[in-house]
Amino acid sequence: MGNQALVYKAKVQANLQECYRHLAGLNEAFEELEKKYRFPIDTDSYAKIMSGLDIAFSDQAIYRFSKLQDIMGAKLFKSFLLYQGENIHRPFLDILNTLERMGILEVEMWFVLRDLRNEIAHNYEDDEKVVIEIINTIYEQKHTLEQILDNIKELID
Repeated sequence: MGNQALVYKAKVQANLQECYRHLAGLNEAFEELEKKYRFPIDTDSYAKIMSGLDIAFSDQAIYRFSKLQDIMGAKLFKSFLLYQGENIHRPFLDILNTLERMGILEVEMWFVLRDLRNEIAHNYEDDEKVVIEIINTIYEQKHTLEQILDNIKELID
């Protein structure tokens, strides 16, 4: 393995480490919420979460999901493809299609996760039903993000 490959591998590993830290925070937030609430949450559970200290766990879950999705799309995928010897100077959809061919992710699911992240970024707090849907979707899909990370980790180990 050449020096350049070692540099790329180290970058992938650093990005993975950062992603796993955010995933751990995401999982910890939901573990705390699961102590009091059954998922998917409903309107009553949401009202209880928002009226007490549990709002911090809800906010943590949303924040960690957003950071994780951002870092994966902005850093991890490109560093992984560089390590694999792929060209990263192309449209993001081409990058996703390459990752799908490698068995890393499903492009359609990535767009669901990206759309969810975009919804969070656009003042989601104004609509209770939207927030409930966001929290429940993050809860349902956090394993998808973990599987993507595990797939990449397996290919660089």
